[in-house]
Amino acid sequence: MSSVKIDPVIPPDSAFPRYRPVADHALLVELGEAIDPALYERIWQLDAALAAHPIEGVTETVPAYASLLIDFDPVVTDHQRIKQAVERLLRESGDKRAAGTLREMLVCYESPFAPDLDAVASATGLDPEAVIATHLAGSYRVVMYGFVPGFAYLAGTPEVLRLPRKPTPQRGIPAGSVLIAGPQCLVTTLTMPTGWWIIGRSPTAILAEDSDQPFLFDVGDSVRFKRINRRDFDIAARRG
Repeated sequence: MSSVKIDPVIPPDSAFPRYRPVADHALLVELGEAIDPALYERIWQLDAALAAHPIEGVTETVPAYASLLIDFDPVVTDHQRIKQAVERLLRESGDKRAAGTLREMLVCYESPFAPDLDAVASATGLDPEAVIATHLAGSYRVVMYGFVPGFAYLAGTPEVLRLPRKPTPQRGIPAGSVLIAGPQCLVTTLTMPTGWWIIGRSPTAILAEDSDQPFLFDVGDSVRFKRINRRDFDIAARRG
């Protein structure tokens, strides 16, 4: 039987990895504190190693930018056993880049789909066409899922477009909106508020009625945006 009364194993010099117990049924493995490609590649490598070498009692893993949450059955195992298994996998895992599938997202940058395009252009010193070209040139990876279904956070927004979030969020932003803030980009899947910059809209379906593959993306996938005009957007949207 598991117990939450364990040493969280945080080294005194704050070195990584850190292991933090989460209630009696999960362990958070932290490998860093930044949005850094080297970090999330290591998270994906660990996640892949756990999938290839299952630990008894583990029920789910949830990768993020610099951490991996490992959920387990506390009747079967405990925090210390999970920690020991993870330490072994970290020693044995290499530095091979995590494999992923290339996904294409259509995006229309025309009005009314890009209400913040001019503001982004002004803030970055680019003209709107240069903002679009720069966004299209980004190298994006799916790093984690957020708080709504299919809400995938993409790392890789080009440096020149990395603006802080707006001071005041805006409500009622439609599904399919293409947003940027800091080094991240995402495409909304529900109507929702946001303080990110809205530079386009995609008709590409992210949610699917497939229990085995409910979302277009998997963590670790690469994403390429492809520009379309309003006419092609309307055609693609009708097709669903």
